[in-house]
Amino acid sequence: MTTSIRPVLLDDDDFMHPNTGEPNFNESAYYNFYDPAVRFGGFVRLGLRPNEGRGEMTVCLYLPDGSAAFMFRRPEVRATDRFDAGGLAFTVQTPFVEHAIRYDGPCCVMARPLDLLDPRRAFAENPLRPVAIELRYEGLSPGFGGEPREERDGRWVSVRVEKAGQEFARGHLEQHGRAVGRVVLDGREIAIDGFGLRDHSWGPRYWQAPDHYRWLTMSFGADAGIAAARTVQRDGRVVEGGYLYRRGVANRLLARVEVESRAGAEGLHESLTALLHPEDGGPPERVEGRVLAMVPLRNRRNGVTTRIAEGLTEWRWGDRIGYGWSEYLDHVG
Repeated sequence: MTTSIRPVLLDDDDFMHPNTGEPNFNESAYYNFYDPAVRFGGFVRLGLRPNEGRGEMTVCLYLPDGSAAFMFRRPEVRATDRFDAGGLAFTVQTPFVEHAIRYDGPCCVMARPLDLLDPRRAFAENPLRPVAIELRYEGLSPGFGGEPREERDGRWVSVRVEKAGQEFARGHLEQHGRAVGRVVLDGREIAIDGFGLRDHSWGPRYWQAPDHYRWLTMSFGADAGIAAARTVQRDGRVVEGGYLYRRGVANRLLARVEVESRAGAEGLHESLTALLHPEDGGPPERVEGRVLAMVPLRNRRNGVTTRIAEGLTEWRWGDRIGYGWSEYLDHVG
């Protein structure tokens, strides 16, 4: 990326983006949240793939007793004018300030979330239960990310810098937030007042494009959080970064992310240590993570099976305790 081209985040990036025509063009949004007072949380994601005629809809809830409620669908999608498919909908009320999340549909409730290592069997052997989600998602941190752009005649113009075969997110933004509302699971209502992180991505994407990645999202209440990622491309190139959020100041950017993982059941990570090196040259921040519950997801394309291990994680950052997710993507077949 030349010096005149850099990631630029615009207010309009919180809305939908033009379909740029690639067969695998994707526009997706994701929100996670956890309320430690009720020990309940989860994430929702909707990816739109209009040039494939379908989408990817995911609802994943982590219950206090260690069970999980999960649903995945591939709804028909022909346009990218709004996030609304498969019973899941996201609405931008005010960019980077307030969003709305709504879901109305079934989820498969599993006493043993690792059943999803075999999704067909998991759905055959576990019951479907009705779920409704209504959340207000309030932005806390400054937005992070953007799209490679350069300034021309006083306006920002997008510039394509991706390498062929490595396209995963031409544009991407992240923001810490607060989730307030309710989840109704099989008639039982759970009031939610928790914290989390959301992202929004656009551009061509295949889950099989990178060799692997580690994405760590951490919330330590309303005034602090961390987002960190380390991606290794198939040609060995490493892309890493993220930010430290503290209320009232600009995001502190990360230049390097080191992750040491310890494996547990089925070879999935059960704990980890992250060393986060700030871009400003300050000493690295050390964070310890302990996975409280693991939900393994998978994606298959062209003979490649990709596992996305979603670990609800308790984080320790100095004397702070927080919660979030450690998401590991690996190819397993």
